[in-house]
Amino acid sequence: MQAKAIRRVLGAAVLATLTMLSLAAPSAAITGGEPDGDRHPNVGLILFYQPDGRFRCSATLVTPTVLITAAHCTFGNLGKTLVTFDSVIAENPPSPFPVAANPAQGYTSAEIEAAGYRAGTPMAHPNYSNFTDLDNWNDVGVVVLDRAVTGINPARLAPTNYLNGFEQPLLNSTIFDLVGYGTEVRQPVDGPQKPLPMSFPLIRRFTSSPGQKLTPQILQMNGNPADDRGGGGTCFGDSGGPSFLNGNLVTVTSYTYTSNCRYLGGYQRVDIPVVLSWLNTVLN
Repeated sequence: MQAKAIRRVLGAAVLATLTMLSLAAPSAAITGGEPDGDRHPNVGLILFYQPDGRFRCSATLVTPTVLITAAHCTFGNLGKTLVTFDSVIAENPPSPFPVAANPAQGYTSAEIEAAGYRAGTPMAHPNYSNFTDLDNWNDVGVVVLDRAVTGINPARLAPTNYLNGFEQPLLNSTIFDLVGYGTEVRQPVDGPQKPLPMSFPLIRRFTSSPGQKLTPQILQMNGNPADDRGGGGTCFGDSGGPSFLNGNLVTVTSYTYTSNCRYLGGYQRVDIPVVLSWLNTVLN
């Protein structure tokens, strides 16, 4: 699919996988799967302001002070970013997160910490293409925490070009572990029984998906929960969340193709030189 076509599909999907946190905007995340519990304690939820609202994404701790996420979760953010590693945020509404005193300026560290959460500074990859260039996608960002995390082991980044060893025909039988915050797409209790994004419970979830296509920048996976090779995929609210292979963090969630997230998902590779070289400047 050409870049222009993908961008059209992503018109809603870029806000997509961000997911606005408000009473009027439902959020969604992993389709299928199950509550993550304590399986991935180094995967956290991040909450932040951009000019058009307050949003959430997922992110993964890779050093005691740095989380990796998607560039569209860190690009143009206002103020500080709220971080939590709580596996269960809220079973039912309302959300426990604080509202910024001045949304036009975003969160301050003081108000985030006063609410009992961690604060950090967002940074996007300097060559992030904002979904315009498939050859230079670079949808990766970081949040640098004000204070180091203790008691949580950081995830291990994959070596350079690690995914190149899993190209077709091996890719279709390679199963990736996916983690993200939000709720699954499911049938509503009342009304038409078409699966829809649900706002609560707001928890960390886990599933698995088979690989479908690999490019120099992007890994695509089959997110259909009916596919017996995996358990589902990612959706709105999972942006920036990790996929793991053999214990290595290999991608962050970037985009989805459909409104119910039951088709292909796109994942930014973090094992490629253009990403790892930038991360090294942040991590060292």
